Amino acid sequence: MNIELDAIGKQTLEAATQLLQLAKITSGQIMVVGCSTSEVIGARIGSAGSSEVAEVVLASLITACAQFDVYLAVQCCEHLNRALVIEEQAAQRYQLEPVMVVPVPKAGGALAAKAMRSFDCPVVVENIKAHAGLDIGNTLIGMHLKAVAVPVRLEQKNVGQAFLTAALTRPKLIGGSRAVYK
Repeated sequence: MNIELDAIGKQTLEAATQLLQLAKITSGQIMVVGCSTSEVIGARIGSAGSSEVAEVVLASLITACAQFDVYLAVQCCEHLNRALVIEEQAAQRYQLEPVMVVPVPKAGGALAAKAMRSFDCPVVVENIKAHAGLDIGNTLIGMHLKAVAVPVRLEQKNVGQAFLTAALTRPKLIGGSRAVYK
């Protein structure tokens, strides 16, 4: 199995950058990312996690988030109930209570484990309501998006061999036939 790490990094950066532009995300908001490094390399989710892929994907996500001054939340796998690794500053800003667990490749996933070791001051929280999200490899990030998620078609359809799904969020439209939204 030939893993083209440079291509994976480029695909991730392009997808994250395009989503953040389309979402019109503003400084201090949150992008959640779930990623199966197994799917990226063409294996079944949860079966062949790759620290090398996680390192490249995370570096690209951090670069994109830094460009837009947004927080990155990295979703853990189902073995940690899809908890999230975020910077402590983000947890404080959004009043999220940290929980005690350290994601590792076999319980949390390769990307979350890498984020835990790479973030400046990482904490794990149980849930979040992010403003935009990337799902790399069908990891099911929907529970961590604000109430009205809007699917986004990106130019980039895959990261490696993993299917890519993106979403932005918008406020709820309330009212009725007489309501004005713009």
